[in-house]
Amino acid sequence: MEENSHDNGSHPVRRADGYDTVGSIETNVADGFTMVAVGDLIVSRPLTRYEHPGFGDVVKILCDADVTFGNMETLIFDIRSFKGSPEAEYGGAYHISIPELGPDLKAMGFNLMSRANNHTLDWGLEGMRETSRILDESGIVHAGVGENLAQAGAARFLETTRGRVALLSFTSTFMPMSRACGPAGEAPGRPGLNPLRLAEIIVVPPEMLKNLKQVRDALPGYKSGHGDSARVVVAGATFKAGDKAGYSYEPDPGGVADILRNVRRGKQFSDFCIVTNHGHEPNWSEEVSQEPPDYEQSFARRLIDAGADAYVVHGPHLLRGIEIYKGRPIFYSLGNFFYDDLRTPVGADMFAAYGKDPRRDTDAEVTVDEETKGYPTADGFVGALAQPIFYESIITVSRFEQNQLAELRLYPIELGYSKRFANRGIPQLVPGPQANAILERLQKLSKPFGTEIAIENHIGVIRLKPGSSL
Repeated sequence: MEENSHDNGSHPVRRADGYDTVGSIETNVADGFTMVAVGDLIVSRPLTRYEHPGFGDVVKILCDADVTFGNMETLIFDIRSFKGSPEAEYGGAYHISIPELGPDLKAMGFNLMSRANNHTLDWGLEGMRETSRILDESGIVHAGVGENLAQAGAARFLETTRGRVALLSFTSTFMPMSRACGPAGEAPGRPGLNPLRLAEIIVVPPEMLKNLKQVRDALPGYKSGHGDSARVVVAGATFKAGDKAGYSYEPDPGGVADILRNVRRGKQFSDFCIVTNHGHEPNWSEEVSQEPPDYEQSFARRLIDAGADAYVVHGPHLLRGIEIYKGRPIFYSLGNFFYDDLRTPVGADMFAAYGKDPRRDTDAEVTVDEETKGYPTADGFVGALAQPIFYESIITVSRFEQNQLAELRLYPIELGYSKRFANRGIPQLVPGPQANAILERLQKLSKPFGTEIAIENHIGVIRLKPGSSL
């Protein structure tokens, strides 16, 4: 039997819990393996037919990699023959694209897509399933949804000339009714997405926590002095004391265990394992945080320890820092890659949410309101996305040599913020000053993780020495 030239660990490995696991958590790809990773794909139409300025240069970068990954944050189907309907519970907007998008994404170079996010079931199970069918027919491997939790959480695999790649997709930001589950006794499993449930705790100064305890104790059904002294629950919200007001998150232990097991399993059957999360946390506010939630760094490292070769986060719609842990990249948010958000059709619930009348107003006018006002809440609108920072991002290209990350190149892109709505959202590489400004912001965001990014000819570069973990 011919020996695999890039095999570095097919023997059983003794785990800390005493069980043997087949294979190694080490990276196991041929020299020159490259991974392109970008953020959210919010796109309503095929784009390669028209020569959008600068888009060809972007496509070349995507096509030159062994693996090209993005987060699919839209549904794909033909509304004329569609048998489903817009859900009453949706992810803030009804994202939709036409069937031609599938082969168009393949032509751009995409071969891996995550599917678990807050828009997965905007158009119900019919929209989820039709999108899966079109991606399958287009030859794009996708993960994060399924007919039950086991399917939604499982790794999906891509064969490349330099190694077999696994993809696992989960989301910490999702609509409650979109969560998949497993069977129980006679009850069947439920179709949907792969979730990571988070408990959100609001952090307030100590004196404020004392006041909240007084409020809690004054409410009917509470007895003074009972309950957790370190935390206060008022009207369903949990509070704790801290030095800085904000949000803290605790992931569900069962969900964490499921994800870590699926990562281990994915790596056992592959040479390279990509794990990806769609998370908006910290929650939507007037200013979306450029820092990851407090739980995520330790969780990201646990994923790497379990066998992930890269951890990619998307969802906040803006850039966050980069960490290199044990020689593997952690992207805490890659922002937007496509933001072509002029969608049609739009469900009646979204018209109502923005005070529009479908007999008088257009789908585009609803979209403009969503972009400029943000998501509707009981008190108004928060999280407006019509700012330049949401239209600036990067394309990441990770190159591996001798089964280690050798170089990470970061190409700054801009999505046409100054253009009319119908032409916005299509990425192009940016020149000099704007490129440097994006990279300098990323340098600052990555510094707390000990990551040094050099800027060379308006491209960010992270180089690792052989055997280095940083």
